[in-house]
Amino acid sequence: MHSRASNIKIIALLAVPQVIAWGTLYYAFAVLAADIGRELGWRAETVFGAFSWSLLVGGLVAAPAGMLLDRLGGRVVMAAGSLLCGIGFIMLSRAHTLLAYYLAWTVLGAAMAATLYEAAFATLNHHFGVAARQAISTLTLFAGFASTIFWPLTLHVNTAIGWRDTYLLYAALQLGLCLPLHVLLGPTAPAAARPQSNQGAPDFTLRQALRHSTFWSLAFAFSANSFIFSALSVHLIPILQRLGHPLGTVVFMAALIGPMQVAARIVERAFAARSRPQTVGKVAFGALPAGLLALLFFGTHQTALALFCVCYGASNGILTIARGTVPQVLFGPRNYGAISGAMSAPAMLSKAAGPLAVAAVIEWNSSPAVLFGLLFAFAIASLLFYLMAVRSDVPATATQLS
Repeated sequence: MHSRASNIKIIALLAVPQVIAWGTLYYAFAVLAADIGRELGWRAETVFGAFSWSLLVGGLVAAPAGMLLDRLGGRVVMAAGSLLCGIGFIMLSRAHTLLAYYLAWTVLGAAMAATLYEAAFATLNHHFGVAARQAISTLTLFAGFASTIFWPLTLHVNTAIGWRDTYLLYAALQLGLCLPLHVLLGPTAPAAARPQSNQGAPDFTLRQALRHSTFWSLAFAFSANSFIFSALSVHLIPILQRLGHPLGTVVFMAALIGPMQVAARIVERAFAARSRPQTVGKVAFGALPAGLLALLFFGTHQTALALFCVCYGASNGILTIARGTVPQVLFGPRNYGAISGAMSAPAMLSKAAGPLAVAAVIEWNSSPAVLFGLLFAFAIASLLFYLMAVRSDVPATATQLS
């Protein structure tokens, strides 16, 4: 058992690097991409293609990173991830050719698998076991402010010193702050030394999980959802403008999304003791199709626009927590890192494909009804896959799959 002070310390040691990792690896690029393309003379698809490539790399590395997290613990793996971040940012700041640029994003893609939510959730699961849910909720509350901090910060720093030195500064943040904080994480027992799950509770190995339909239902649910969120993160504002809303209104409504993510996480945390993770997941997966349906039929009305932004933000906020807690409930905590890493790989691939696929749809037919109809179909599919995954409290026990 960990003392309260020890628990707070572990969450604090993860919270600061999470904000910085999401801010520097994920959100900063949206601000810096235009200047990168302008200086290097590359088209937008070339500049953004490397970022999509890094997400693909992250998906491919996710399962091996999860296995290492189970074996070595978060201190070693996440510290190594911060080191890779620093190296990748230095390479990016010095990139003048397409090869060097893509090599830098390859390193950064591997770093994503070792530093973002999946790695942090695995670390918390190893420290807290079945009590990790509240710690995950608390961590996501802090990390939810990454975009709020790093979008304006990156804009200010980039204006002052340029994108190359901005990435050098972010390399220094990773090496000088995140890496030492990760090193300060206490050691976790290797998987073999951790206590077995309670009698009758799930305790799957990765191989056993991969052979179970519940794993794939949950993986497809998260993957379809990631496709929607990644696509909308890039295309949301111009698509909403096509519904006839002025830019000022669209930006104001879209600004509701971030606060709703945080608000939903606060509500989830308040009711966590009285609700199962599976039930919370149903709310998260159900809110998104409801919001898309409002846009599909009443998108020209500002009320429907506001309802969508509220549902979209709340769904994304709660879903992050469900992603960290539901796999543990269904498959057990002992091999959480490997199972969660393997489960996140399709979601990372969808996250990389979403913006490109939706851009192709818009090129083919720019009607908002076509796009939102497609996204609604994905949202319904993700909800159905999730309901299939949690249709029973616990999957067939691991022993039945041996």
